[in-house]
Amino acid sequence: MAFQYPDFGLTAEQRRFAVRGHYYEFAGMDGERGEIWCYTDRISYQHGETATIHVSATAGSFSLQVHRDGAAETIVLERHQLDCGWQDTPDQCSVDGCGWQPTFEIVIDESWPTGAYRMTLVAEGRDGSQISCSHLFIIAPREGLKSGRILQVAATGTWLAYNTWGGSNSYQGITGPNRDQYATAVSTQRPWCRGFVRLPAGAPRVPIEISLRPKTVPRYPHMEWAFATGHSKKYASAGWASYDSHFFRWAELAGYAVDLCSQHDLHFRPDILAGYDCAVFVGHDEYWTWDMRDAVDNYVDAGGHAARFAGNFMWQTRLEDEGRRQVCYKYRARAEDPVYQAGDLTRATNSWEAPEIGRPGALTFGLNATRGVYAGWGGCAPRGVRGFPVYRPEHWAFSGTGIYYGDLLGADSHVFGYEVDGLDYEIRGGLPFPVAGSGAPEGLEVLALGLASQVEESADIPDEDQFLSDEDGRFTAETLFGDASDENLDKVKRGNGMIVNFPRGKGEVFHAGSCEWVAGLLRRDPMVERVTANVLDRYLGVGKDK
Repeated sequence: MAFQYPDFGLTAEQRRFAVRGHYYEFAGMDGERGEIWCYTDRISYQHGETATIHVSATAGSFSLQVHRDGAAETIVLERHQLDCGWQDTPDQCSVDGCGWQPTFEIVIDESWPTGAYRMTLVAEGRDGSQISCSHLFIIAPREGLKSGRILQVAATGTWLAYNTWGGSNSYQGITGPNRDQYATAVSTQRPWCRGFVRLPAGAPRVPIEISLRPKTVPRYPHMEWAFATGHSKKYASAGWASYDSHFFRWAELAGYAVDLCSQHDLHFRPDILAGYDCAVFVGHDEYWTWDMRDAVDNYVDAGGHAARFAGNFMWQTRLEDEGRRQVCYKYRARAEDPVYQAGDLTRATNSWEAPEIGRPGALTFGLNATRGVYAGWGGCAPRGVRGFPVYRPEHWAFSGTGIYYGDLLGADSHVFGYEVDGLDYEIRGGLPFPVAGSGAPEGLEVLALGLASQVEESADIPDEDQFLSDEDGRFTAETLFGDASDENLDKVKRGNGMIVNFPRGKGEVFHAGSCEWVAGLLRRDPMVERVTANVLDRYLGVGKDK
């Protein structure tokens, strides 16, 4: 394995800005060349409904292609010479929406299968060259019995939180008196940022893919590449292209019957799960509403099977304006979220592990984000194991893999990272067990376990080169123990990521708590594929057709 970071032609100053600076997509950013942007009025639709598309462009007309983005890319619609024009965009469009007038409509044809549909709009720039944009909407299934089928729930809450278009998301922003605060609410009524819908092959993922010598100053190739190529700084942290698409395509290619819905569908149509033998959640799946969790808990209690191949189950959100706005105060929740003054603290948009919410993530999926988090990037376990160390190879999930106790699952494809979920645990007789008070559901088995960190604590890393530092660790310490002292930081800074399995009610949950599990499917890692298939086959029922 190479020791050299990839070079994208940036200077040292540009590399630092790519990581620590705030850059984003906005109307007018492409200058004289011109540009075209679009968004849909909703994230998902059902057959027979009408999708309204809002377009702003420097050109007077454009052409449109709509592809279904699954095992095969299928063109379902083409139109040409559609009229458009430039529409002014409010300064705080990230929070309040762009407010553009409708440009055209698409009636969702009954013949289009459920799934993700990518729109590509192409027009002529002012210099005669081609300008284009991409957007994505989901066709979700209607409720009803769908035996033998999988329902994948796209992590649209996380897409919204990371979308940089317009200047603000849940991490950085142009809100506040000094225009330097992240947004506590983000709108669906804006384009997806560049890199969320489609990416070129070989775009770097978050975990470091080179071998690092001791005392190597961390770098972040995915953000350097984003800055060098004009993609969003957060393209590798969220979105269809980096995460959800890889499971969906793999499942269809493997012969599974898989439908797709959004988390918004889960919130507003909780019965959408009821007809399925298996519900799947993948990738970076960080932001959830109370109602979304209710939908999953009720589904599993009634006999459903939930498979989560995802990491960082961290934040509670609220939806407003019929789902067009997602609220999450995050680190500022206790000081600013109106819920703290209104009395019902269970709906506070804080970490799920905050005592006042009283609903740790482990109650739904067996693991907590605050006991896991960072692995394989920055100064957090940069020379870590890259895969899951296996402790219980005899478990049904590992059948046919040929894996042994102490082996690494998915190390070649780097499935462990970049954010993971875990539990407090102890080792007895060489096996990990959740400790009392960890929040683990009754009957939970820890199948695999790797180490993570919430702190970049090496003295070899200059402050100006730290992206993660200890801020999240101190937030966790304050959340769980009341203050962010060094003593409390020491209690939380050492994390882990786990694969667990447990019964719940009449159903069952399997959780591989890592964002990067999908990298094993993307890179066709045979052991990762086999474990994934074992879980799906069990949850769909032995002997049933896929």
